[in-house]
Amino acid sequence: MAVTLAQSALLSENDLQRGVIETFILESTILDRIPLMEIEGNAYAYNEEATLPGVEFRAVNAAYAESTGTVNQKTEALVILGGDADVDKFIALTRSNLNDQRATQTRMKVKAAVIKYQDTFFNGDVAVDANAFDGLKKRLTGAQVIDGGAVSLPIVGASAADQHAFFDQLDALLAAVAGGANALYMNKSIRAKIRSAARRIGGWDQFRDDFGKVIETYNGVPLLDAGQRADGTDIIPLNEANGDASANNTSSIYAVRFGEDEGDQAVTGLIHSSGIQVDDLGELQVKPAYRTRIEMYCGLAVFGGKGSARLRYVRNA
Repeated sequence: MAVTLAQSALLSENDLQRGVIETFILESTILDRIPLMEIEGNAYAYNEEATLPGVEFRAVNAAYAESTGTVNQKTEALVILGGDADVDKFIALTRSNLNDQRATQTRMKVKAAVIKYQDTFFNGDVAVDANAFDGLKKRLTGAQVIDGGAVSLPIVGASAADQHAFFDQLDALLAAVAGGANALYMNKSIRAKIRSAARRIGGWDQFRDDFGKVIETYNGVPLLDAGQRADGTDIIPLNEANGDASANNTSSIYAVRFGEDEGDQAVTGLIHSSGIQVDDLGELQVKPAYRTRIEMYCGLAVFGGKGSARLRYVRNA
């Protein structure tokens, strides 16, 4: 059974580990909600339905034509995400009167890990980084990728008709996710424009979650900012072109349904049973510095192939 990081934080008896997990939750719009299925070993193998067996009506005293379904075996590997945070002994001892310097560096390392995970969740490609995992952009194909239109799709546009056209496509995106999506991811500019359009025709709301975050929703589905990389660029960028001149103002929206295991046929995080590892390695021998190491052996699975969908060529206009 999978657990979220919020649940694992409650179970942690280690103050340092619990603090790191809580930082992951506060900094991330993915790791604060994705179920993480604990596995042993370094990979998870499962069977995906390929074709269903046949069924039929039969006459009295007649026999069924026997048939069996087929499955494809798939494997999702765990990858290693983390880093070391070193603080010079001099700094730790002389500059911690106001802020714990080691705690500050640990928090910054967690924020960097959150950015890396979120970027990989959408844009990961093992052909580019063999040590990472494939993200949704690479995994989603066929009917799970919906085009905004012959040219890019404005959100507010010039009229109510444009706004209705956008929300029709957004509804189609949600419908493409088997079982119904429970999160919509985009960049902050697209989210602000959706807020503007929904304010005109309805469907927008907001609430504050258990961690104090303000969550905006469209018909009950959270509208979540995928965040930015350390260099300030959007993880889901405004750089898509679709036959018009809006390549620097057009982006994608991802609909995601999170699930706890392969039976949910949804998007599920994978993590080794050891969880997020936070080790205080103490003072190093090679230099006078204290080191904290943070690691998680993680992965991603989109069970069934319809746990997520992408609406591309959405114009921030």
